[in-house]
Amino acid sequence: MKRHVSLEEISDGHLYDAQGVVKVGCGGCRGCSYCCRDMGESAILDPLDLMRMEQATGLSPKVLLEEGKIELNVVDGVVLPNLRMREEDGACVFLNREGRCDIHAFRPGICRLFPLGRLYHETKKSVVGGNIEWDTADSFQYFVQIYECPAPNKTKVRIRKWLEQPDLPRYEAYILAWHNFLEHAETRIKYETDDLIIRNINLLILEVFFMKPYDQEEDFYVQFEERLATTKDVLEIS
Repeated sequence: MKRHVSLEEISDGHLYDAQGVVKVGCGGCRGCSYCCRDMGESAILDPLDLMRMEQATGLSPKVLLEEGKIELNVVDGVVLPNLRMREEDGACVFLNREGRCDIHAFRPGICRLFPLGRLYHETKKSVVGGNIEWDTADSFQYFVQIYECPAPNKTKVRIRKWLEQPDLPRYEAYILAWHNFLEHAETRIKYETDDLIIRNINLLILEVFFMKPYDQEEDFYVQFEERLATTKDVLEIS
């Protein structure tokens, strides 16, 4: 989800790589659960998140959707899944009565990232169909969203440790590839005038990347790259 604000408005103005040290946690987060409440539709999920949620719950993506653990919403023109907040208290459906996450070890990337954000560096143009042009990012950096977490007495932590993402270089390459694909799909949809084609593009993205389960015994990133290459060919995305 894009935020149409300047970096100066929401951060301390500094950018970091994964080795950077930032003040983000109160001794490792002690369970205030502020970031698990009243998030609306903003806790957007990526394909790896859905695979991990299936590992945590034993439920396929389709069942997670049917049981109201996740929901679908339009994000910058593309239909994507997000964590659902409970109507009665505004809390994430995976937040238990003790204020802890029931799937913490398998929590989505956006939860691991909070209260950090990513700034993508767009350096080149890509063209499809001879007349549709978009920016393509070749890297990103992290920044601290200084108004998002109200916890007092924040402590310093290295970003790679905060994220708790195994094989971080591969994960970051995946996040960059997914970001660029969504940017391209959004542009394709923006310039499409046929509603049926827009619907079919969204159905294709949902089915290929989210609803079709990933083999839990095989490498996720290899499976993702195969699906990405096939989908880009179908959508004529470079």
